[in-house]
Amino acid sequence: MALQLDARPPVTPTPGRSRPSRVGRLSRIDAKYSPYLYIAPFFVIFAIFGAWPLAYTFWVSLHDWDLLGSDPDFIGAANYTQLLADSDFWHSVVNTLGIFVLSTVPQLLLALWLANLLNRQLRMRTGWRMAVLVPNVTSTAAVAIVFGVLFGREFGMINWLLDLVGMDGIEWKANRFASWVAISTMVDWRWTGYNALIFLAAMQAIPRDLYEAAAIDGANRARQFWSVTVPLLKPTIIFCVIISTIGGLQLFTEPRLFHSGTNPIRGGPLRESQTMTMYMFENAFAPYYNFGYGSAVAWLLFALIAIVAAINVLIIRRLGASARPPEARRKGGSR
Repeated sequence: MALQLDARPPVTPTPGRSRPSRVGRLSRIDAKYSPYLYIAPFFVIFAIFGAWPLAYTFWVSLHDWDLLGSDPDFIGAANYTQLLADSDFWHSVVNTLGIFVLSTVPQLLLALWLANLLNRQLRMRTGWRMAVLVPNVTSTAAVAIVFGVLFGREFGMINWLLDLVGMDGIEWKANRFASWVAISTMVDWRWTGYNALIFLAAMQAIPRDLYEAAAIDGANRARQFWSVTVPLLKPTIIFCVIISTIGGLQLFTEPRLFHSGTNPIRGGPLRESQTMTMYMFENAFAPYYNFGYGSAVAWLLFALIAIVAAINVLIIRRLGASARPPEARRKGGSR
């Protein structure tokens, strides 16, 4: 018996408009715009407490404004012209850069060395890592008092140690370079541990396989540090350099408290260690109350920080590129 096949065409579904579900639309909108909403609070807060004060300070710097009661008088760039011809301002710039170099360079090198030590298999590692942060949580006033005693002219411990080796005592507060060294020592003691913990966190993210491969190739610990650790820490080093540059060029508390007995806002009787922030405070508030002139100092300090930070980043990148092997440089240049 022959089979009868059904010759009817297959039933096709009625075509209709395929609409995406509401949940799908919302998910696509969320994926597109939610990142901007997540980062928006930072930029809103920065606009209120960062960008707006910065713009307002620039507006004030274009005026002659006595805070004792007179209304602001627009004078254009006169404050900047006067400031560039001000010998006391350039004196504070030299002091700021001198203290910055003496404090930042040893600070970052010591922090890198200390982080390398803390990254090893030590007993009580957590205790040692917590201990390096103790100077950072200590009161700045207490630190300044202790270091003021250490660097005292008559009864200071540093001069006592110099006397033991047959050297004359140093006028730490009256000598310009000596005051730079004393203040830089204070800053290094306070912030070295903080930077060391940042370096340590970055070191622990480096795969151990790289060190094992370097050890198999015959590299000792020093070679591993300079050939493996330091190149991979370049982003972290750039971050610490920028943060240290911003902090080092804005020093105020340490030099002011170090000269607490003799003209503290001037950094000593002859402005031995007066920084740009101290000079800004002196002009904007007591004793001159020239708010426009102090705002001009603040803007030039902002420009100096930006320039020095950019130079530091370029130097570090250049050193990082020159430290790479020739094969890596050729591959990087051919991209």
